[in-house]
Amino acid sequence: MLFSIIIPVYNRPKEVEELLESLSAQTCKNFEVVLVEDGSTVKCDGVAAAYKDKIEVNYFFKPNSGRSLTRNYGMEHAKGDYFVFFDSDCIIPPCYFETLSRELDAHYTDCYGGPDKAHESFTVLQKAISHSMTSFLTTGGIRGRKKGLEKFTPRTFNMGFSREVYDKVGGFKDMFGEDIDLSLRIREAGFRTELFTDLYVYHKRRVSLKSFHRQVNTFGRARIDLYRQHGDSMKVVHTLPALFVIGVCALVLLSLVCWWSIVPLLLLLLLFFAEALVVNRSFKIAALSVVTDFIQLWGYGTGFIAAFFSKVILGKETDEAELNKRYKKK
Repeated sequence: MLFSIIIPVYNRPKEVEELLESLSAQTCKNFEVVLVEDGSTVKCDGVAAAYKDKIEVNYFFKPNSGRSLTRNYGMEHAKGDYFVFFDSDCIIPPCYFETLSRELDAHYTDCYGGPDKAHESFTVLQKAISHSMTSFLTTGGIRGRKKGLEKFTPRTFNMGFSREVYDKVGGFKDMFGEDIDLSLRIREAGFRTELFTDLYVYHKRRVSLKSFHRQVNTFGRARIDLYRQHGDSMKVVHTLPALFVIGVCALVLLSLVCWWSIVPLLLLLLLFFAEALVVNRSFKIAALSVVTDFIQLWGYGTGFIAAFFSKVILGKETDEAELNKRYKKK
């Protein structure tokens, strides 16, 4: 089986270099890399050319249109039997494609997804953000590391599906939550989706608290767009960050009258610290995870509430300016 790795990129030559370096170290190289530059002003064509002697890299440049249409462009130019998607800020373990080939040979599936984790070279902040994005306390385990509160849905930082799926279901929509939308459409079309827990990637994610908040806030808004298109996709776990926001606001207001009303919030923050300490065995990561856990829940929750009010209660459509600001060039 030939895999086509589809990678959209926008102004990230350094990250692309790290990604291609990790792909060149694969123990099984039955793949091509389809690298699609989405109108970048800082191109990575030189980086792609430097790795052509090590792996098959096919580089394309196109005007900026957003990551969904860029991934679709990549699939249109791919030669493989099976499409694999990574974000440009991922590092791939050496045995990834050897493991993937073995999994698909043993029990073939039309679509798969895998988890992500922090690489030892990541900064303390990157490790804390990685923890917050995968912790059961903040995401309910829905991102693939283990059994969660809802059925696992593959996401494009670590996802793959067959050409047959693409031919029948089509590509990504230009919307918030485009990977979850496609995963749901794949499932609705009758194809089988599997979680491969051992098929992980190292995902760098955002490199500042501000950009991390912006990202998770967009995720919260995306959940409402997904709900409007897939009514049965909304689960209790998706509402928990919004309840967290409401609860925090209520406790803070009550503490103005009774100071001890803030104690439940302090206990929750202590739980964040303890859980991160057990998982990461680092006081620095655990301490910073208290902040990133709070940002994860607050950012997602406020995005969810804002989008629910504007799009469900008021019936507004997604604003094009908002889409351009939050989505097109990410």
